[in-house]
Amino acid sequence: MTDLVIMKDRQAVTSSLQVAEAFEKKHRNILRDIDLLKKDVLNFEQMFSEVNEPDSYGRNRRVIYMSRDGFTILAMGFTGKKALQFKLNYIEAFNQMEEHIKQQIQIPTTPRELARIALAASEETNQRVDNIDDRLTDIEENKLITTEDKGTVDRRVRKKVYQICKEHHFGQDAKSMLFQDLGSSIKQLFQVPNRGRIKDKDFDRVLEFIDSWQPSSVTKEQIKQIELDFDDIA
Repeated sequence: MTDLVIMKDRQAVTSSLQVAEAFEKKHRNILRDIDLLKKDVLNFEQMFSEVNEPDSYGRNRRVIYMSRDGFTILAMGFTGKKALQFKLNYIEAFNQMEEHIKQQIQIPTTPRELARIALAASEETNQRVDNIDDRLTDIEENKLITTEDKGTVDRRVRKKVYQICKEHHFGQDAKSMLFQDLGSSIKQLFQVPNRGRIKDKDFDRVLEFIDSWQPSSVTKEQIKQIELDFDDIA
């Protein structure tokens, strides 16, 4: 469980997200417990710091980082045998990270060492910027369409089906088959389980596909058979 604690600004810290996951609690409850400490802990700002971080959907969410002292105060309220083991794991993780930080800290004594540290810091900054760019790109690539956009897709699907039915004078049974055929085509082409999972970057392409879509040969043949059967009955 060494990932329970990370290094942030040369300090061993953990986050409200990590605590919630480790102690199997809801994140909003961890945030609530931390907020309750504000009025009683005099040096609260020295032990807790709040940031906004994107979730898996790219939406900003509130996350609080805490030092060893902050975690200790927070975890006092966690009871039970299982909670005790998690606390011990956290203490060990803090110890390991703080020891690692001590080993990393070297006071430069020569111009060469100062230059080496400056170069390393620059490379680390560039790497962090690259990582942020990669994360933002990934978020943008996987962002889903909004509820409003899904409504637009649904309306365009209905319009297309009604248009085909009107042009060919198809009945209700044919309409149901066309809805199924078009829906399956969208899911297959854009590799989504349903229209609500369409990616935002594919939104315009989906609308263009719907506008130019025509029923498959199988669907046309099935509709034809239905029409023939209906004529026989009539």
